Amino acid sequence: MSQNLPRGAAVLGVGAYRPPRVVDNEEICRSIDSSDEWIRTRSGITSRRWAEDDETLDVMATGAATGALADAGVDPAALGMVLVATCTDPQPVRPLAVRVAAALGTEVPALTINATCAGFCYGLGVARDLVRAGTAEHVLVVGAERLTDITDHQDRATAFIFADGSGAFVVGRAEEEGVGPVVWGSDGARGEVLGLAPDWAAFRRDPALGRPAIEMQGRRVFKWAAEQMPKVAEAACKAAGVTLADVDVFVPHQANQRITEAMVKALQLPASVVVADDIATAGNTSSASIPLALHRLRTEGRARPGDRALLIGFGGGLVYAAQVITVP
Repeated sequence: MSQNLPRGAAVLGVGAYRPPRVVDNEEICRSIDSSDEWIRTRSGITSRRWAEDDETLDVMATGAATGALADAGVDPAALGMVLVATCTDPQPVRPLAVRVAAALGTEVPALTINATCAGFCYGLGVARDLVRAGTAEHVLVVGAERLTDITDHQDRATAFIFADGSGAFVVGRAEEEGVGPVVWGSDGARGEVLGLAPDWAAFRRDPALGRPAIEMQGRRVFKWAAEQMPKVAEAACKAAGVTLADVDVFVPHQANQRITEAMVKALQLPASVVVADDIATAGNTSSASIPLALHRLRTEGRARPGDRALLIGFGGGLVYAAQVITVP
């Protein structure tokens, strides 16, 4: 009878890949009519990382994956599934997850997920269920993006926001639950506030429209995130059987520092809660932002083993997902 009971799942390791190239606001302002002060005030960003041509999604995703596996002490041969979240893969017919699995030297099932900035939390939710059901002993979850490939670097509204990088978790069996149930959903009726313009189909019909790039209605995105995401965060805590008072670390998608501050205020998080601020030097890396932010907090000693962390991703679609984890 006991063999049929759900097993616990936990995050066993965290990895990250940050491109070496640092691009500060002064460099951004050479292409747009703006200033360092304006960018900091609007977003909290002082610099971001941009990948070079040889730092492909494959390179970054595999680098983060390798780091997470080493941190967890798990051999790639022990993986039961590779999940990679991305919205910037230029080769969708040969999925990024399959390429990462091959780079790691394994032929396990591999699935690429596109839930934009919530993609990593979607993957983490799937990984938890796979482990708890006994389908997989260990699952690798990666978020990897080259957002600079789909950014209009002359667009004053978006050129300073987006960046590149990759982060990863290894999820595995645990005696005690270390990953809470995912609370997720979508609001596609309002999805027009963030997307590519033109889309690739329109571009193929008329190349004169220009290369597709991210177009965002910033005020509407801010309003949606600031008003709706605190409710999702609270629901994730309830699903995990904890309260906001039990949270030690808050790791929201690093979209904009003002959105993070609005969420902290709405949730009434006490000053004792460590709040991820990777946005300042990493920019917005979409699905990679949450694992990158937690990796930095662990490296700096601000998130410690055993801490309870509330994660929430949200973005284009509009999509969202949140869960509570125990920091490895």
